[in-house]
Amino acid sequence: MPKLKTRRSAAKRFKKSASGKIKRHHCNKSHILTKKSSKRKRHLRKATLISDADAPNVLRMLGGLAKV
Repeated sequence: MPKLKTRRSAAKRFKKSASGKIKRHHCNKSHILTKKSSKRKRHLRKATLISDADAPNVLRMLGGLAKV
């Protein structure tokens, strides 16, 4: 059986937490920041977990990295 390939775009966007869950960053933090409130930008800084519905697809994209 061939090796599992990782989708490199997903590997750059998702990280694995210590408990094995998948972390992601928030969107809307790269440009047009002047109209966004400080509170909104501050909350966008923190990482969050992916939803349970998205977990199977993301784990499939991560391939070999998901088992580490």
